[in-house]
Amino acid sequence: MKTRGTKNCECIACIDKYKNIWRIRCDIVEDDEGSTYEEFEFKHRPSLDEIKETLLSFYNSKIDDKIQSGFVWKDMPVWLSKENQFNYKAAFDLSIVPVKFKFGTTDEPVYYEFTTLQELNDFYTKAISYINSTLEEGWKEKDAIDFSLYNI
Repeated sequence: MKTRGTKNCECIACIDKYKNIWRIRCDIVEDDEGSTYEEFEFKHRPSLDEIKETLLSFYNSKIDDKIQSGFVWKDMPVWLSKENQFNYKAAFDLSIVPVKFKFGTTDEPVYYEFTTLQELNDFYTKAISYINSTLEEGWKEKDAIDFSLYNI
C-alpha cells in the first residue's frame, strides 16, 4: 500500500510491540515534505526470507503492471496482457494481414487494422522492445535492493 510518512523512514519497524505488528517499507522516495513508500504489514517479526519474498513479489507485480499498461504505439495505449501478447505474436509469426486489434482504453477504444506486414512488424518489434527494456529496468531495480537494511 502506497503510504506517506516522515523523512528517513526505516525499512523495517515494529509499530506495536504489544501486538507484535511489524511493517516493512520499500520503493522509498523522499521529497521536501517527507517520503512516500510501499508498506507491508506483518503480525509477527518477518524473517529475511519473508521480506525477500514480499519485496520481490511487489517488484514483479510492478514490472508486470508497467508492461501491461505502459506501452504506447502511434499515440495509442496498448494493453499488453499475456493473452494480447500471444495474439500479437501469432499475427506476427503467421504474417497475417489484414488483422485488426483493439487498442486504446476501456473508455476510449481504438480499433486499428494492420494492412501491411511492414506496419505489423513495426508494431510488434516496438512492443517486444518495450517489454524487454521494462524487464531490464525491473531486474536492475530488484538487484539494487539492499536486504541488509531489513536486518535488525
